[in-house]
Amino acid sequence: MPNEIRGSGAFVAAMVVWFAVACAAGASGRVAALAPPWPQVMIGAITLVLVLLGALHPGLRAWLAQVNLRGFVAFHVTRFVGIAFLVLSARGELSRAWAIPAGWGDIVVALGALLIALIMRDPQARSALLGFWNVVGFADIVLVVVTAARTGLGDPASMAPLFHFPMSLVPTFIVPFVIASHLLVFWRLDRRASWPSAPRKS
Repeated sequence: MPNEIRGSGAFVAAMVVWFAVACAAGASGRVAALAPPWPQVMIGAITLVLVLLGALHPGLRAWLAQVNLRGFVAFHVTRFVGIAFLVLSARGELSRAWAIPAGWGDIVVALGALLIALIMRDPQARSALLGFWNVVGFADIVLVVVTAARTGLGDPASMAPLFHFPMSLVPTFIVPFVIASHLLVFWRLDRRASWPSAPRKS
């Protein structure tokens, strides 16, 4: 238990530092100054760093292998940012072709995450439901990222609001962690299927 608490504390501290850096980068205008394809490169690089850290750092990997997934699912409540996509689209400030499917998709996934986090003390205990939500959520975020990249490359101005603070937190903080957490859930479900008796922490 002490090791788990220390691991959780270190993880939260790292998240806070990352969030602060993302806020500073957005508020300074540095994110908004990026021209395509650099925003897409940035998202990919941050996501890759997260995945590699989780896969290669022994202490982090051990912690991720047993930590309760409830907090990771709850993070996806941030995907209610889809409401902002719809509002900006209605104002003509954001590409409707991207914002409408991305906005509604994120809202649906966020609602599912909220229900799972509120109802289930240990989401992995209901692996079928967690797996279904994870597949839907991962498919949605892949579609969001791919269509955003295509739209941004074709018409950078139509996606510009996403790179101005505070919306800049979507590409610099929310999207990379969302993708990495979906991959974590896939990994944990695969491990549970392979070793059903493996201990899990509440």
